[in-house]
Amino acid sequence: MRLALHINDYSGLEPARMAPGLARIASTAEETGFSRLSLTDHLWQVSMIGEEHEPMLEAYTTLGYLAGRTRSIELQTLVTAVTYRSPGLLAKIVTTLDVLSGGRAWLGIGAGWNAQEATGLGLPFGPQGDRFARLEETLRICLAMWADGDEPFVGEHYQLGGTLNSPQALSRPRPRILVGGSGERVTLRLAARYADAFNVYGGPDAAQKVARLREHCEAVGRDIDAVEKTALLPLAADAPGEVERLLAELRRLHELGFTTVYCAVTDVADLRPLETLGAKVIPEIAGW
Repeated sequence: MRLALHINDYSGLEPARMAPGLARIASTAEETGFSRLSLTDHLWQVSMIGEEHEPMLEAYTTLGYLAGRTRSIELQTLVTAVTYRSPGLLAKIVTTLDVLSGGRAWLGIGAGWNAQEATGLGLPFGPQGDRFARLEETLRICLAMWADGDEPFVGEHYQLGGTLNSPQALSRPRPRILVGGSGERVTLRLAARYADAFNVYGGPDAAQKVARLREHCEAVGRDIDAVEKTALLPLAADAPGEVERLLAELRRLHELGFTTVYCAVTDVADLRPLETLGAKVIPEIAGW
């Protein structure tokens, strides 16, 4: 099993110190054994984390900066709302991140949910069914742009005159795709058909999500083991008993088939939780 670091709160970093602070966080995560670094892809802070006026950085600009300050850790969003960037541009952004990071980029994507943020900044959003349809077309477009050829794409929601993408990504055969979200009927169906990984919250219903994913994989004739199962957990590693609690949660998820857990640290500016996880948790779970 592997740990990934998820950053969804920048409030502990003053704007003038965000660049060196994030570089230090990313370097510490890499050095302590985290396999991936993910950023939330929001433009306003979300209500379950803080107040909407609290600091929030644009995710891909930040990942590009962190690519230059790290060497091996994999980089992604968890996850991009499909309507925030047009599919061709999104594929180009992830390709660029992959090339400049030496092949370390993932595409993390979902249908999106934050209507207040989207309408507040004038971004397209639309009803849920429309967003899911756009998500499937976006996945198809990204796969086309990461394949040989430059044929047009004509869908219900997107029309591309060509899918030329040069330079191509360094990842082989392409950047990996993670579909995130809790929807069992559509999200997990799309993960089964198109994704290399899916992500859900690692709570009590995680087992049910795996069962539904299995059903969707069987429906499309795909081995469920071909889809990596990942989960998100909040933690405060320096709190009393937190390491033991986290190890118990990781064991539970491991037994369900999850192989990577994204840890959302409560105070990302404090490096002690990362160092604690690196010293006490990552070595323990490495052989699972």
